[in-house]
Amino acid sequence: MPVSDVDWMTTLLLAILVGVLGVDHFYSGKVGTGVLKLLTLGGCGIWSLIDVIMLVTESYKDGNGLVIKKQ
Repeated sequence: MPVSDVDWMTTLLLAILVGVLGVDHFYSGKVGTGVLKLLTLGGCGIWSLIDVIMLVTESYKDGNGLVIKKQ
């Protein structure tokens, strides 16, 4: 199974620190959902929390549909 070349730690830190602004989505290549996350302030924080959980459990995917895993 192919794995994304997006850095897991960078994505996790972005999701924790500025996730409500959608920066983690922009970084991982998901521009459309990044804009939605920015406009809704991370779904009032809920979407951001879900992204952090998905990153920790290694089920978060990049813009190409590849899983971002710890290296």
